[in-house]
Amino acid sequence: MVWLIGCNGMLGKETAELLEKENIEFAGTDREIDITDESALDAFAAKLVKDGKSLSYIINCAAYTNVDKAESDTELCHTLNATGPGNIASIAKKYGAKLIHISTDYIFDGKAKIPYKEDAPANPTGVYGNTKYEGEKAIQAVFNNAYIIRTAWLYGKHGKNFVFTMLKFMKEQKPLKVVNDQYGTPTYAADLAKAIVTFVKKTDIPFGAYHFTNLGETNWFEFAQQIQRLGLKYNLLEKESSLSPCSTSEYPTPATRPAYSVLDKGKISTVLDWTIPQWQESLETFIKGL
Repeated sequence: MVWLIGCNGMLGKETAELLEKENIEFAGTDREIDITDESALDAFAAKLVKDGKSLSYIINCAAYTNVDKAESDTELCHTLNATGPGNIASIAKKYGAKLIHISTDYIFDGKAKIPYKEDAPANPTGVYGNTKYEGEKAIQAVFNNAYIIRTAWLYGKHGKNFVFTMLKFMKEQKPLKVVNDQYGTPTYAADLAKAIVTFVKKTDIPFGAYHFTNLGETNWFEFAQQIQRLGLKYNLLEKESSLSPCSTSEYPTPATRPAYSVLDKGKISTVLDWTIPQWQESLETFIKGL
């Protein structure tokens, strides 16, 4: 039995759909089970076991993800991103389950010039990144039977994301200025869900931290250009919108974004034994599906 926490979010829904497709038995929970309340987590796990199930994996897709709001909503962000994962790790240890936890590129400061490997020093610059890193440490303090998968620039068919936002503005023919000095890699939620389910299916993957995004690197402006090109190709857009680049300094936000947050995928590609798609390929798959 797999327990999927955060099953109604963008990644959680994709993961739930794939678990069902693969005929992997799972229980999905979202806000009805408070991850900041260890007793509530314990009660639900006990119910699963009482029903004759063996809890083999807990997948944690729950998180506080509003990066800018986190700068002023520090207490809630900390309880969801740091306290919650620690509680989940304690429950996983108690019931003999392995834990798959989703983390972020924001644990790095973005000052690197080459893709970040899993053992690169963490140096988060904002509340969101700090709390996600605290969550990683909270898990590691409890037990070692955990996979921490860091990802970035996530988009998919469930919930708000950059692709939907760009398509909406482009349909409205609004002039758009998009930053071109923040570099990273988009991640299609369906691809990340495939990686998560592969962790569940394989029994020989070493515990530890892993990085997953699609392959390649780009900036937000080039990402937006590709969204427009594919939107026109697949008739989601009738005509081109005005799209121009700008610097981060021209678009100030409460939270500091990493200037460079490309993640090295060599480790996860090896253990999963499949070729991760290029970001342009997965974006086309997604937009074509719309």
